[in-house]
Amino acid sequence: MKKVKITVMKTACYTDLIEKYENPILHACDMKEGQVFVANGWQKPEGFCDSAWDSISAFVMTLAHGGEDIYNGWMKNKKSAMISCNDGFRPVSFLLEATDAEAE
Repeated sequence: MKKVKITVMKTACYTDLIEKYENPILHACDMKEGQVFVANGWQKPEGFCDSAWDSISAFVMTLAHGGEDIYNGWMKNKKSAMISCNDGFRPVSFLLEATDAEAE
């Protein structure tokens, strides 16, 4: 099993939807563009958002176990995937890349 690099590529914030539909919350997403995490195989990296992990973990597991060419040619790099979290107010896009490093 391999380690998987997870890079925060893009963040968005839809204030119009937040104002109209979301109850006020104390702590929203704190992911920053360029931030990098490394998943040790299928394990969630320390400090990674639980909700975002729910959205991307199946893809991380696939890449960690040597899977590639997700969705038949979708990505230029067959050992990668671009996946977004499921937060409709503050979506975050993650680039997942299988590495050559063995998981511990």
